[in-house]
Amino acid sequence: MRASRPVLLATTVLLAACSAEPTASGPTAPTSSAPSGAPSLEVEVVADGLDHPWDVVQAPDGTLLVDERAGGLTAVLPDGTVQEVRADFDDLFAVGETGLMGLALDPDFAENRRLYSCQGVTDGPSIEVTAWTVAEDWGSATRVDDPLIGGIPVNEDSGRHGGCRVEFAPDGALLIGTGDNAVGSNPQDLGSLAGKVLRADPATGDPLPDNPFPDDDGAEDLIWTYGHRNVQGLAVRPDTGQVFSVEHGPDVDDEVNLLDPGANYGWDPAGSGRYDESVPMTDPDLPGAVPAVWSSGDPTIAPSGGTFLEGEEWGAYDGLLLLGVQKDTGVLALRLDEAGQLVEQFRVPELEDDYGRIRTPQLGSDGALYVTTDNGDGDDVVLRVTPTG
Repeated sequence: MRASRPVLLATTVLLAACSAEPTASGPTAPTSSAPSGAPSLEVEVVADGLDHPWDVVQAPDGTLLVDERAGGLTAVLPDGTVQEVRADFDDLFAVGETGLMGLALDPDFAENRRLYSCQGVTDGPSIEVTAWTVAEDWGSATRVDDPLIGGIPVNEDSGRHGGCRVEFAPDGALLIGTGDNAVGSNPQDLGSLAGKVLRADPATGDPLPDNPFPDDDGAEDLIWTYGHRNVQGLAVRPDTGQVFSVEHGPDVDDEVNLLDPGANYGWDPAGSGRYDESVPMTDPDLPGAVPAVWSSGDPTIAPSGGTFLEGEEWGAYDGLLLLGVQKDTGVLALRLDEAGQLVEQFRVPELEDDYGRIRTPQLGSDGALYVTTDNGDGDDVVLRVTPTG
């Protein structure tokens, strides 16, 4: 079904520094070199021997927690010790792109030791958000809300387009980015949790009362935005209320979207009666469809993960939005203006070519950048990236 309420079309203003014309989905910009005055970066491996690590988070004590798509949690302690975190993944549905995916630590983790995961489960099968508590010694994790949020659809045959990123909004809400399961009707169907960004109370998993579709006939109360294809990243811009989604595109146009409650981001591949990947990522004929703030154009790069750099030590890189690159190698940097519109894009030189596919870049609580690779066969690593001047 389609939403009955109108959604205002966001106006995309492209600065003069961006010379490319907008596509049907949104603006692109010429890929440039790193800006003059950019800091040199030191890159070091802090954990290796991993297989498709999906996400990385850093606790207030400096410990890194990493998950792997096929199941498993690993902690990197502040002294450099790498250890397994014992956890029950007996019901994990790990097929194709789906498995153990996004992680988020509770904002009060230092007090409550609460962790959130988004993962495929064999019950259904489906995708669920599960809440855990982590032992003080990082030796184990125990499910405490199983599930916190359930009923997110999964593609049972292939695991395709399972999402699934979890992130805390500036107001403390838990956001969950989902994939469309490669089912063409899902993104525009407000009765489905697939192809959406959801917004929930992290304590209960319940929809928040100011969500845009409460009590709408046939609509899911958890839905915050819709019309998404496969949300692979959620990034909160520091000191603003801005939240951006990072999404895989079809034949053209991966996207970064600035999220607005109730907005439709225009993915509608069901018009021909099949999952039609030749249609625009944002359908310009769909009433109210909001254009992206960045599009890859052709070819696509399959961006995954997203994080903002913050801190004076990052110099000319301060404020950049970083995306992992899955189809090629490396990390793409986007500079956005205050309104969230694209100014320039470039690849981070020190992360180009040497490390393969990048799944997740994540700014740590210590100000360093942490990066997971996604090459498989036990060859993956977690990188620590710091500016050196």
